Amino acid sequence: KEWHQGVIGIVAARIRESCNRPVIAFAPGEEEGLIKGSARSINGLHIRDVLDSVAASNPQLLHKFGGHAMAAGLTLQRSDLAAFSREFDLEVRRRIDSESLLGVVRSDGDLKVGELQLELAELLRAAGPWGQGFPEPLFDGLFSVQQRRVLANKHVKFVLRPLPGGSPVDAIAFNQADRDAGSEAIHAAFRMDINEYRGRRSLQLLIEHFVAVPN
Repeated sequence: KEWHQGVIGIVAARIRESCNRPVIAFAPGEEEGLIKGSARSINGLHIRDVLDSVAASNPQLLHKFGGHAMAAGLTLQRSDLAAFSREFDLEVRRRIDSESLLGVVRSDGDLKVGELQLELAELLRAAGPWGQGFPEPLFDGLFSVQQRRVLANKHVKFVLRPLPGGSPVDAIAFNQADRDAGSEAIHAAFRMDINEYRGRRSLQLLIEHFVAVPN
């Protein structure tokens, strides 16, 4: 009840990342009796289409809504929350498959050592924009951990070396500090990114998911 509208998007995103489920977080609206929701979805579920179907079959439930495949906003009467929750749950179950709920990480494959270069990251950036139905390539690989440090108690900044050999590369895993057990090697699913700092451009891996590799 005490959440501010400005944080419900962050709350929904964090729960979605933790549980791999579509999430809507609510906060009190500006008008008496109304609540505002911020929705975050998972791969394979178009969240705005879900809301559109709920509104079509139950026009009295949603005051207003809008958004896109992975995120949406909505407003409804607080008194309609239970009814909306039931209809939302039914529509999600109708649309989603069990594999999406497993949180399967689908990789486009590993990269050769010589392909972990800034030039490839620039080519991929130029090939965008990426989005629902046209996802940015996701690669995976084994890395030895050369350096690590936790930022803001939740992000992990790495210096990694590809296995079995290669040059060190910077990497960051957002909101995954709880997964880092200090292992000497990890198996990571990552996207190629460009870090720009003080006019210098360098390759950085955005780690979507990683697990420790047993010694």
